[in-house]
Amino acid sequence: MREPRGMALRAAGRRSLVDTVVEQLRAQLREGEWQVGDRVPTEHALAEQLQVGRNTVREAVRVLVHAGMLQSRQGEGTFVISTTDPSEVMRDVRRAGIRDVLELRIALEAEGARLAALRHGPADLRRMRAALESLDAFARSGERPAAGRHELHAAHDLEFHTAVVDAAHNAALSATYGWFSSSVRDSLVASLGDREVPSIVPADHRALVDAIASGDPAAAEAAARALLEAPKRAIEALLGTA
Repeated sequence: MREPRGMALRAAGRRSLVDTVVEQLRAQLREGEWQVGDRVPTEHALAEQLQVGRNTVREAVRVLVHAGMLQSRQGEGTFVISTTDPSEVMRDVRRAGIRDVLELRIALEAEGARLAALRHGPADLRRMRAALESLDAFARSGERPAAGRHELHAAHDLEFHTAVVDAAHNAALSATYGWFSSSVRDSLVASLGDREVPSIVPADHRALVDAIASGDPAAAEAAARALLEAPKRAIEALLGTA
């Protein structure tokens, strides 16, 4: 059954008002109106301050609780747990250029490889080698994949690097890399479409697996950095910042 048009318009108006309040509260958090650990004013106080209804404030606060900025504690109130909205951070990462993504990849993957050399188990090595075999087979199917295959090639490469990071057995590092992986995938697809950027070379990846398997953290970190150094130099040359 279709919703009456007037009801839909009222719902849309209410939604935009909640969105406006969410943005106002986000701005207050960013500007330091409340610090991490502070209790924010009551719904009644916020409603008066923002000149909106308490239900609107309640919905806006719920949005920021789900975003990980606020936390509601039964009988105590609502407290600030972060002044940064993770969704905004993700949008900034998505807007970052390929060079910026590569530099962050180096930081995350080099540390992941170093820890993987110290903490990996047999299952981690099997996963890395299986991902490498898939990447190698894909690479042998053509020197440079056609445009329609870039996404699949990037997916194979990303699975390998995710396996390396997960072998570090650091939940926070794996979660961060997983959150970042969509930007990694986008940058890989863009790189695969640019002939000025070096191709993905499975042999370089194999050197990283061997370094991790040897249990040498310094060698593993160096191999992870070397793997991304060539595309980083190529991107810097294209940007004229080398």
